[in-house]
Amino acid sequence: MDIIAKIEAQQKGRENTGVWMVGEQLKDICRQDPSCAAIVAADLENQDMSLEKAEQRIKAKADELRKSMHNASCVCVPPNVAEAILREFYGLPAAGGKTEATHGTPAQVADQGLISLEEFL
Repeated sequence: MDIIAKIEAQQKGRENTGVWMVGEQLKDICRQDPSCAAIVAADLENQDMSLEKAEQRIKAKADELRKSMHNASCVCVPPNVAEAILREFYGLPAAGGKTEATHGTPAQVADQGLISLEEFL
């Protein structure tokens, strides 16, 4: 079962809820950075790492914001904050971050099977 199917299985019957929205954001993360897909797929096998548990982390942030706004009747966790929470929860690399495989001298990068543009200068 691929990562999208795993996420959709946990979303089923929860359309338009916080859990569903977490799944949508995770799908976007995995599509943008396929290296995250394997991590999330493994984590979703663990009940303590479910979409529901991740949504509870984001809700906790919303509750914190609400308190800091003197019990405002409505608060929002911006997408970038929710993404940071999800990345921390699932142990994903920072958005747009470079992996260790792309660090090093041009020769080291080439040894990893990657081509450095510096070699063409």
